[in-house]
Amino acid sequence: MQVPRGLPLAEWRKRIPADNPLTPEKIKLGEALYFDKRLSADGTVSCATCHDPASAFTDHNATAVGIRSGRNPRNAPTVLNAMFSANLFWDGRARSLEEQAKHPLVNATEMGMQNYDAVVARVAGDPAYVEGFRRVFKSAVTIEAIVKAIAAFERTQLSGNSPFDRFIAGDRNAISAAQKRGWELFRTKAQCIKCHVFRSGSPFFTDFDFHNTGAGMHSEATTDLGRYSITKQRRDTGAFKTPTLRDVELTAPYMHDGSQKTLLDVVKFYNRGGEPNANLDRRVLQLNLTDEEMNALVEFMRSLTSDEVLRRTQTAKPQTRRAVLACP
Repeated sequence: MQVPRGLPLAEWRKRIPADNPLTPEKIKLGEALYFDKRLSADGTVSCATCHDPASAFTDHNATAVGIRSGRNPRNAPTVLNAMFSANLFWDGRARSLEEQAKHPLVNATEMGMQNYDAVVARVAGDPAYVEGFRRVFKSAVTIEAIVKAIAAFERTQLSGNSPFDRFIAGDRNAISAAQKRGWELFRTKAQCIKCHVFRSGSPFFTDFDFHNTGAGMHSEATTDLGRYSITKQRRDTGAFKTPTLRDVELTAPYMHDGSQKTLLDVVKFYNRGGEPNANLDRRVLQLNLTDEEMNALVEFMRSLTSDEVLRRTQTAKPQTRRAVLACP
């Protein structure tokens, strides 16, 4: 496949596991599974319900909504460019797209299947899937093959070729004067680039690390401890993964809890130094940005929207929650 402008082709190739090479048939099988609501207990939720191409692979809810309107405690992050991350989920508990794909299937507030055997039985109840797995994996339907197929499809969901990519490539007219001003502030006074890292080998506007910015930390008694739940290290209390800023104007609301409705809200949050708490990251400081500077930062972030991703949000049919007939 063609990797979009601005993304490192060598890095993309390196991120494809040796035990799960991409093939057109596997990608097609994974796409079918990704959009199939029969993988949820009541036939109303697919991967695409919360990670919808029509919403830049998010869902625009503050926190994700699963079967029977169950509310997940965290915002649904985008699938776009997720293959470049070594740790997935807001707390980093999954180390691969294959591992990540397993979790929602049996999570009670997401897709709600009783166990992985139930997932396999549901998929194997469709003769077309049985034949598809036989062709692609030379095997019967297994949970390992199911998540490999879904991960293969997700590895083709990339975002690049934004106005900013064309600007960095040498087209000085690709972004506006306000966006150029925002880019300068992003790297200097606003200090965004300390965590939302951009460099040629990693142009994803994230350091893929975990930070306590104060989001969701209204008190020390907060129930979502973030990365701490995985590492049990006190310094990780309330720390969450730095999200990518690519296509960020299309993925509102923001933060792991969806607490910030607009990009300007996000900039104002950081301008005041986040939410004070005992584990606030030392890089989160009051910035003393003017209104003009905050607006310029918002304009800059709009330059990170991929032409192809924007086109897809405008043409893709949004996912619905209408139940489908489940396989036996």
